[in-house]
Amino acid sequence: MSTVNLSTITKQFGHVTAVKELNLLINEGEFFTFLGPSGCGKTTTLRMIAGFYYPTKGKVLFNDKDMTTVPPEKRNTGMVFQNYALFPHMTVFENVAFGLKVRKMNKSETKKRVEDVLKKVRLEQYIDRQVSQLSGGQQQRVALARALVIEPDILLLDEPLSNLDARLRDEMRNEILRLQRDYGITTIYVTHDQVEALTMSDRIAVFNMGVCQQVGTPTEIYNEPVNDFVAEFIGETNLLPITFENQTETQKIYRNEDLDTSIFVNDNKLNIASYDDSDELVMSIRPEAVQIVEEKEEMENILQGEVSLVQFTGASVHTYVTLQDGLMIRTTDLNEGPSTYLSEGKKVTVRLPADQIRVIPKART
Repeated sequence: MSTVNLSTITKQFGHVTAVKELNLLINEGEFFTFLGPSGCGKTTTLRMIAGFYYPTKGKVLFNDKDMTTVPPEKRNTGMVFQNYALFPHMTVFENVAFGLKVRKMNKSETKKRVEDVLKKVRLEQYIDRQVSQLSGGQQQRVALARALVIEPDILLLDEPLSNLDARLRDEMRNEILRLQRDYGITTIYVTHDQVEALTMSDRIAVFNMGVCQQVGTPTEIYNEPVNDFVAEFIGETNLLPITFENQTETQKIYRNEDLDTSIFVNDNKLNIASYDDSDELVMSIRPEAVQIVEEKEEMENILQGEVSLVQFTGASVHTYVTLQDGLMIRTTDLNEGPSTYLSEGKKVTVRLPADQIRVIPKART
């Protein structure tokens, strides 16, 4: 196992900066995810760790050893590609053994290692089958086995589940996480899927436009986003532009120009992110935190509105409320049966709990 230290790395392709001044330390044995939309720099970063690209500036270190310009075959990393990159004319055994053959390992040790890893991925009964005769999920396991059999210091996975259907993705998420825990291997995982990132990762780096926006645990990223891009990309949220108005000993007070009431927010690190006087501010509140209540005069952050849309998703129900000035806010509740669903056109009172609002700056571009 290895630590991975990316020291102020920048990668340019001509005049395009794909990754800009990235500093990251990935711990030994950690499951670390690069998350972001297409073209944000996450795969480019993974390829610099693998050695397929060299940084324009900065260094890539494994356990404090400079690997910046070391070729891929000398880095002892295992790579699983989005399209699996298997050899369709070979058997499962031949595909998994390929890396060991390149390393000139003897046949008896190769056979033992391949059989051991195929047991780990639960494919030992398919050892002599052509990979072209396997399902997508089975091919994904072969690709994992091929990466793991060389006993790499670091396992790299580039959107490995994007070609699978939803149910199979759920199964493979659990399978990858089980294997990572069994091997205790430092794993770096690239995805644009927030569910994969939140359910699998020890820590996540959120990328946008070549810049790492935030690094943290899944709960930190979700509950304490540093800006509006992270808040909106991770899960669902309601975002409203606000300006600072006043403060008390325990709360800060903000104003939205379209609302006829002030917004009270508890003044602590969980609720208010760092920002400068020059930053444009927005408030973020997750749909599951928004409450539809019986109006009470003593309650803060009370808004009047009308139900404009109700969406049934199975486990939950999304209710969209149009406020008096045309702003839309979304609430999410667990499905407790049809009798609890609100009807479109119903007048409702919405409460935004002061301890559930997060004040954040707009992301700088």
